[in-house]
Order: sequence, then structure tokens, then C-alpha cells
Amino acid sequence: MDRKNIEINPLLETYGRYIEKINHALEKELSLYSESEFIEPIKYSLDGGKRIRPVILVLAAESVGKSDDNTYAAACAVEFLHMESIIHDDIIDNETVRRQKDPFHIKYGYNTSVLTGDFVLGLILAICSRLNNPRITKDLATTAMLMSEGEMIEGRLETSEDVTFDDYLKVIEYKTATAFEVAARTGAIISNGTEDQIEALTDYGRNIGIAYQIRDDLLDWKNEDKLFNLLIKKSSDPRDVFNKMEELLKEYSDKAGASLRKIVDNEPKINLENLIKFTSFKK
Repeated sequence: MDRKNIEINPLLETYGRYIEKINHALEKELSLYSESEFIEPIKYSLDGGKRIRPVILVLAAESVGKSDDNTYAAACAVEFLHMESIIHDDIIDNETVRRQKDPFHIKYGYNTSVLTGDFVLGLILAICSRLNNPRITKDLATTAMLMSEGEMIEGRLETSEDVTFDDYLKVIEYKTATAFEVAARTGAIISNGTEDQIEALTDYGRNIGIAYQIRDDLLDWKNEDKLFNLLIKKSSDPRDVFNKMEELLKEYSDKAGASLRKIVDNEPKINLENLIKFTSFKK
């Protein structure tokens, strides 16, 4: 396997076979709309993604049952939801680089960005209609709404003089962790897991999602647009903020591991546990 690709996406080394299947499933979904004006822009936006959310969905499904075509279709829906949020987030945050290339709005313009987001939501609805599972449809809809709420809350807090760690955690839970949560939850539901298994995997997704975003913010703390940066600015000693962040990172990483205790030991569960290492922060 190409070492450069592994450096870009460290998940490839361990989860490459899942990512290959997910990418094939994404291509299959897009082939249904091969004549659409949106196909090339969507492919551009998908290129370079780590696929961690759909990987979690498939592993969650296999940890309590089996994966099939419906599992991978659901994984596509989760990745499309993530992709759509990136397109809009980059506009809001005035990003100039995404995955070492032009962000979508710079490449294709604002009008195409907005319309592509709408088209992608249509793709998700089409997948949900095929899955024919109201519970999954409702969870994905709720996730889309919470992600939007998180963006709105963050925008309000950016002009506030009083940002707290509770505010910060609420934003990252809504904007980031909810997508991890729905991935793990959907995997459990689609494989007919028990209610205890569904809730355990839901908790795992939420906790690893929070830890994942905290790590990302610690690595990118100099970014003036990060909400985390506002916590640093208002602190009398920035070291206190970093120490608190590292405590939170460990707390949620540990919670993610503990959430899996209700899942019987098997290879997919081990792979879910191993994903937690991608939330570790090294100075």
C-alpha cells in the first residue's frame, strides 16, 4: 500500500478493505445519477475523505450482526451528510484550503455549493427510501438538524465575550459528534442489534466524536476561527485551557472505550476500540 496515501489517511493501513468497499458503494450510488450536472462536483468533494464515519457504521453493524448492501448504502448516506456539511462549513469559515486543494466554493463557486448541498440531501433521502427504516430516517434527519444548530450556535458564540467549556462541548457535540453518533447507531440498528447494543454503540459514537474533534482543535489551536481559540484568548493562563482540553480528551476517549463493554468481543469490536487511538494527542 502506498505510504503517501497512508500518511494522508492513516485509517488506510488498518481499515483499507472497508474503505475500498465504501468507496465502491459511493461510486455505485453516484452511478445512479451519471447524467446529473452535480456528479463531477460531488466526486471532487468526496476525494480525499478519510471515511471514518462510514467505517464506524460498518464496524458497528458487524460487531452485532452482519454487513450487506444496505449497510454500505447507509454508510454512503452518512458520508454524504458529512460531505454536505463540509461544503457549507467551508463557506461560513472562509476556508482557503481543504485536503490540500481548493475548497468546494472556491473551485465551483457559491451558487453551485449551495445547490450541491441541496442535491446531496436528496441523495440521502433516496437512500433512506430504499432502506425503508423509519428509525434510521428519523435519526439521519435529526443529525442534519443538530449539525445546523451547532453551526448557528458557534456563529453566535464567536461574537460573545463569555464562551465557556460547556458552550464549546455543546458545539462540537452538535457539529461533529452527532455524525459519529448516528453512524454507530445506524450500524447497530441496520444489523438488528438489541436495544442495549444500539445504545452502547450510540454512546461510543458520541464519545469518540467529541474526542476526535477535541484532538483536531488541539492540533489546530492557532486557527483564529476556532471556537477553542476564544477560550484561550479569555483565559489568564492559556496553559490552563490546554490542560483542561487534554483532560477532556482523555475523558471522552475513555468513555468511548467503556461504551463498548456491552458488545461481545469480536474482531469488529476490536477495530472499533482501535479507532480510539486516532483521538490521542501527542505534543
